[in-house]
Amino acid sequence: MVIQEKTTVNNVKVLQKGHPKGLYFLFAVEMWERFSYYGMRALLTLYMVKYLLFSTEQAGGVYGMYTGLVYLTPLIGGYIADRYLGPKKCILTGALLMMLGHFAMALPGLPFFYAALGLLIIGNGFFKPNISTLVGKLYPEDDGRRDAGFTIFYMGINIGAFLAPLVCGTIGEKIGFHYGFAMAGLGMLIGSLVYLWGQNRYCAHIGNMPELKNAAVKTESLDNSLTRAEKQRIAVIFALMFFSIFFWFSFEQAGSSLTLFADRSTDRALPFLNWEFPVSYFQSVNPLFIILLAPLFSRMWIDLSGRGKSLSAPFKFAIGLFLVSFGFLLMVLASSISETTGKVSFLWLLAVYLFHTMGELCISPVGLSVVTKLAPLKFASLLMGIWFLASFVANLTAGLFAGKYDALSNSEFFMIPVILTTAAGLLAFILAGPIKKWMHGAE
Repeated sequence: MVIQEKTTVNNVKVLQKGHPKGLYFLFAVEMWERFSYYGMRALLTLYMVKYLLFSTEQAGGVYGMYTGLVYLTPLIGGYIADRYLGPKKCILTGALLMMLGHFAMALPGLPFFYAALGLLIIGNGFFKPNISTLVGKLYPEDDGRRDAGFTIFYMGINIGAFLAPLVCGTIGEKIGFHYGFAMAGLGMLIGSLVYLWGQNRYCAHIGNMPELKNAAVKTESLDNSLTRAEKQRIAVIFALMFFSIFFWFSFEQAGSSLTLFADRSTDRALPFLNWEFPVSYFQSVNPLFIILLAPLFSRMWIDLSGRGKSLSAPFKFAIGLFLVSFGFLLMVLASSISETTGKVSFLWLLAVYLFHTMGELCISPVGLSVVTKLAPLKFASLLMGIWFLASFVANLTAGLFAGKYDALSNSEFFMIPVILTTAAGLLAFILAGPIKKWMHGAE
C-alpha cells in the first residue's frame, strides 16, 4: 500500500492514506493466536464425543462452558491492564499461558484436558481485550479509517482461523487428536515470538502503562466521574452487547451442532477425487469467506462514509442478525431434506456459512471499533472486557442449547435460532435511530 502523506497527532506520526504499521504487526500476532484457538476448537467437540466418549449433552455443556469462559475472563484481563500492568504486559502473559494450555491438551488424560482448558481460559482473558485495545490506540480520535482498520485486523483473525482446521484438523482426525492439539500449541508459540520481536518496534508509543498511570492521559480523564454524554455512550455499548448475544448464540453453533450435522447428516465425498474430506474442514469455510469478503466490506464502509451515507452501528447489527437468521432458515430446509432422504450435499453448509459470514462482518469488527470509539479513555480495556461478556453469555447458552441436539428433530432445532435472530434484528432496526443519538457523533 502506497503511503502519500503523514501528519502528527500527539507527537505520533499517523499515516493518512494507509494504516499504521502497527496494525499489520498486531494482525500477525492475532493471526497465530487465532490459529491456535480455532485449531483446537475444530477438534474439541469431536475429541470429546469420539475419544473421551462424552455424551452429546455432556460435550455440549463442556464446549459451552469453555467457549463462554474465554469471553468472561477478558473482563478481568481488561481491568488488570487498566489498573496495574498495561495492555502490552497482559498480552504477553496471556500468550504464554495459552501456549502452555495447548501443549497440555496434547497430553492424554482427563486431568490434562481440564488443566488445559483452565490455562486457555485464563490466558485468553489477558490476551483478548488488550490486543483489540492496542489496535484502537493506533488511530487518533475521529479517524475515519478506524472501522476499516478493524476490518483488516479481522482478516488476520480469519487467516489463522482458515488455516487452523486444515492443519490441526487434518492431523487430528487422520493421525491423532493429540498431535492436532500440539500443532495448535506450535501456532501459539510462533505468535508469542512474533509479539516479543515486534512490540517495541511497531507499538512503542502505546500500551506500555496502565491508563490511570499513563502521563499522556489528560488530567480531567483521571476524574472517576462521567459526563452525561459518556454515560449515554456506555449505554450504547450495553445495548449493542444485548443484540450481539443473539447473533453469537446462533453463530457459535458452528463448532457444536453444525459440526454434528456435518458429521452425521452431510455428504462430504468429493466424487472427482474419490475422497471424503474431514468434518473439521467446515471450520475453515467461514474464515475463508471472511478473507474474501472483508476487503469488500471495508471498502464499502469507507465509500459510504465518503458519500455521507454511513450506516450506523445499530443498523449494521440489524442487518447482521437478519443474515444469520436466513442462514439458519437454510439449515431448516437442509434438515427437512436429510430427515427424509438421508445425507444432504455439503453445498448446503457452504451456503449457510456464506450468509453467517456476511452477518459476522456487519457485527464483529464493527462492534470492536465502536467500543474503542465510545469507551472513555480511562476505562478502555475494562469496557472492551465487558464487551466480551456478551460472547460469554452467548457461547455458554449456545453450548447448552447444542447439548439438546439429539432431543429435537434437526429442523425443529435449527428453527429456534431463526426465530430468535429475526426478533432481535427487528428490535435493532426499530431502535437504531435512538441508539445512534446516544453515540453523540462517534460514528
